[in-house]
Amino acid sequence: MTPLDPNAIAIIAGSSSVNFTESVCAALGLTRSAGITKIFTEGNTYVQALETVRGKNVYLIQSIALDPNNEFVEILFWLDALKRASAASVTLIMPYFGYAKGDKKDEPRVSIRARVCAECLELAGADRIVTMDLHAPQIQGFFKRSVDHLFAYPMLCDYLTTLDLTDFTVVSPDSGFIKDARKYAKRLDLPMAIACKERLDHTENPNFLEIIGKVTGRNILVVDDFCISGNTLMNLAEALVEKGAKRIIACTSHLLLSEAGVKQLENSPIEMLLTTDTIYNPYAVYSQKIKIVQTAHLFAKVIHSIEKKESVSVFFDGSTS
Repeated sequence: MTPLDPNAIAIIAGSSSVNFTESVCAALGLTRSAGITKIFTEGNTYVQALETVRGKNVYLIQSIALDPNNEFVEILFWLDALKRASAASVTLIMPYFGYAKGDKKDEPRVSIRARVCAECLELAGADRIVTMDLHAPQIQGFFKRSVDHLFAYPMLCDYLTTLDLTDFTVVSPDSGFIKDARKYAKRLDLPMAIACKERLDHTENPNFLEIIGKVTGRNILVVDDFCISGNTLMNLAEALVEKGAKRIIACTSHLLLSEAGVKQLENSPIEMLLTTDTIYNPYAVYSQKIKIVQTAHLFAKVIHSIEKKESVSVFFDGSTS
C-alpha cells in the first residue's frame, strides 16, 4: 500500500479495540493518535483526544463486544468529541456490532435494538461505518450513511485450507445461516448439512431437533457468525457425535466466550474453534483449542482505499483478503 499522509488522517482506538487498532496502524505505517478513555467512580464515561484532529479524516476503531453498553456509550462520546474538535469526517470502524442481533421485533413489546443503535451512532456524528459479518446484512438499511460490510469467511477459509479436510461436511447451526454456510462449502468444495434448532426462552441454550444431511461417519466443520455462551456450538457438537460424526471443528467470525464458556469448550467434542481478532477476548488465550485469524490488515486496506478515494467493493465479495 502506498503511504498515507499522516497530517490528513487520524486513527483513534476505543478502549475495547486498542490491540486491534495497533495492528491496523502497523499495516498502514501510521502511529495511533493519542486519546484517553476514563470511567469515573460512579460509572460515567469520559473521552478526550490528546492530539488535534481539525480538518482530518478520523477513523475511530471500537467493537461493541464484551461490555456492550459501556462500549456503545464510549463510541457516542468519541463521535461527539471528534465532531466538536472540527474533524473533517469521522468513520466508525466497528469490527463487531454487538447489538446487531437485535435486528427485528420477533416478540411483543420489544425494541429493535440494532436500529436504535444505528440512529444514535449517526446522530452522534458517524459519517461512515465499516463493520464485519453483521448478524443479518439487511441491518445496513438501519443506517442512512454508507456502511461497508466486510466478510471474515475468506480469511477463515484460507486458514482451513492448510488443514486436512478429507471427509468433512460443513454444518449450518440453523436455517438462518444457510446462505453463509454455503459460502464456506463452495469455497472449500465440501458438502453441507443443516441443523434445525429451537429457542424456547432467553437462556441461550437451544434445543436441536433434527440434522438434515449426511453426518454419520463424516468429519464436521460447524460455521456460525458469532459465539456468545457457546451453548449452540457445544450442544450441536454433542448432537453430531450422537449421529455418528467423527472429528468436529468449529468456525465463527466473532468470539465472545466467557471464562466459563472457554472451560466448557475444553471439555466438549470440538477439537478446534477458529475465530478472528475482531474482539479482544482475554479468556481465549488460555485455550489451546482456540485459533485466531488476523483481520486487521483487511480493515487497513479499506481505510487506505477510502483515503485514496478508491472503490472498496472488491473487499465485499471475499475476492481480496
